[in-house]
Amino acid sequence: MNSATLRKIAAPVITIVAVLAIWEFLVWFYQLPNFRMASPSDLIPAFVRYWDLFLIKSWETLWRTVVGLGLAVVFGTLLGMVMGFSRIAREGLYPLLVGFNAIPKATVVPIVALMFVGQHDFNTILIAFMISFFPIAVSVSIGLSTLEPEYRDILRSLGASNFTIFWKIALPKTLPEFFGALKVAVTLAFIGTNLMEIVSPHGRGLGDLFDSGRISADYPLMFAVLFALAALGIFLFYIVVFLERIFAGWAERAPN
Repeated sequence: MNSATLRKIAAPVITIVAVLAIWEFLVWFYQLPNFRMASPSDLIPAFVRYWDLFLIKSWETLWRTVVGLGLAVVFGTLLGMVMGFSRIAREGLYPLLVGFNAIPKATVVPIVALMFVGQHDFNTILIAFMISFFPIAVSVSIGLSTLEPEYRDILRSLGASNFTIFWKIALPKTLPEFFGALKVAVTLAFIGTNLMEIVSPHGRGLGDLFDSGRISADYPLMFAVLFALAALGIFLFYIVVFLERIFAGWAERAPN
């Protein structure tokens, strides 16, 4: 293991440990009770006590988030292609997308829950999709719209279709922006999933476990759920980073 790889592993681990240590110290220093602020040491008993529920609920949250994110990648990429290749589509769709994205999704959750009563998995996946496709569509659109016109003219003169231009030239060029947007979409998808789990309870996912802690005033459990959500988000984030190094590693700057 070279020094660059060791640094990439050690830096986030040390940072997380430092944040947890500061958190523990502040709770101890100000003598904050559990019902105001749980400390990291308070989370361990909660994880031990409810470990089976954490496994089940984490899986329920994770798979629905991944499905919603996958749909967002497909739809966002296709929509970005349309907007990137067509100025009329771009100028017409941008205001609609911005307006839709400006609507707080917490207000959309009850409407979706009423429209599809009882379809809990579908509702959760739908919200995760709705909240995460926007940055992907925008990044692909910008990448295609800024493609050098000389490339398009040369390929079109050779008989290439828009799809060929996208696959051979535009896609590799937009990969760095695409993966940057995907990193943002990962966190947004988790937000969408947990909004549905909390605002429209249906007994599934970490949002349900958080709501149970809130109702029973079990604050260490609530903070433990937040910690589990953060861990899942970091897990998916680094999967995206791994894929980025495979498909767009050429765009990474040399380490300092």
